[in-house]
Amino acid sequence: MEDLAPQIVRQRLLIEATYDKDLSESDVRNYLLQVASTLELRVYGEPIIHSPSGEGKDENQGFDAFVPLIDSGIALYIWTNQKFLSCVLYTCKQFSVDDALEFTKQYFNTSKLVHREF
Repeated sequence: MEDLAPQIVRQRLLIEATYDKDLSESDVRNYLLQVASTLELRVYGEPIIHSPSGEGKDENQGFDAFVPLIDSGIALYIWTNQKFLSCVLYTCKQFSVDDALEFTKQYFNTSKLVHREF
């Protein structure tokens, strides 16, 4: 992909994982805030978390969440019935991919995790 704005620092990381524990809205909120803190990314607002609770397909139930960063944002999507998550970290500041992966593995007690930088 052609870099249309080479003067703008951008780092993007997609993490997908399966996990073994039950998750609540507070678990989702805490993950967003703690992963940002771990990566030394500055949060400037509270996480926004939606859970449609019965709207749509049963297999797609879970959480859609986002936390705004001074340096961009983190989006997290969780399928609670499937015990699957997908997280996109998009920043205008460099961060440690290894730290992001290790924190996510530990936080969610993942049984399998994959990632891609783009």
